[in-house]
Amino acid sequence: MNIPETYNQLDQWTTVMFLYNSALKAINTKIEILNNEFIHLYNYNPIEHIKSRLKTPESIVKKLKRGGYEVTIPNMIEHLSDIAGIRIICSFSPDIYRIAEMIARQSDVTVLVVKDYIKNPKPNGYKSYHMVVTIPIYLSDGPVDTKVEIQIRTIAMDFWASLEHKIYYKFEGNAPDYLEQELKACADMADMLDNKMFSLNQAITKIAEEQVKEKETAKQTEKIKKAERENVPVGSEQEPKDGKRSVADAYGNRKEAGE
Repeated sequence: MNIPETYNQLDQWTTVMFLYNSALKAINTKIEILNNEFIHLYNYNPIEHIKSRLKTPESIVKKLKRGGYEVTIPNMIEHLSDIAGIRIICSFSPDIYRIAEMIARQSDVTVLVVKDYIKNPKPNGYKSYHMVVTIPIYLSDGPVDTKVEIQIRTIAMDFWASLEHKIYYKFEGNAPDYLEQELKACADMADMLDNKMFSLNQAITKIAEEQVKEKETAKQTEKIKKAERENVPVGSEQEPKDGKRSVADAYGNRKEAGE
């Protein structure tokens, strides 16, 4: 049987997909807030863009059958973790772990599974950081914990994965050996590009920080020179040239003199 088959199942299906769609929105909002906070605090956004999707009924049925499960709504809820999926694309590899940690620290997010394909790439060269989490969706009769799969990867990793996905489906999972070897070589090049771009970014950041320090030093030096020219200690206030003082100045002087 397919999903859904009866009217009752159709009603269940609609409710379940509503929950998954709501979970996508909730996680997406959290990620956007975290990214905006990062921009506010550090003037840097680690996230390039975010993609989200719900699996189609056809895709759900195929995956259940591949896993040897009967095609039912309870089975899809229990055995499939990627019905609701979010993909976060980052600039650099270290951003991946920073974002994953920020998501895991959310009080209402529970991390169920972590698969680190960056430290442990797949044999074909695939790299990405996968998290399966649950988030409560608050309905009128109470919260419902709903699964979302989160994939976090760099631009280079995403480019490679998109190409690999197209080739995989083009050949229905049976690509020629030479193509798989070429894909693995491309994955290695993408990894080299990631590392090179991160090194360049660090170098640029260091230069920018040094330039800021140089400007601050130059300002302080000029301030000292100006004070020396005017024979005024650095940090002290100079008497107005016209001899006029405010009431507060006069009161302060009289108080110091003991009047």
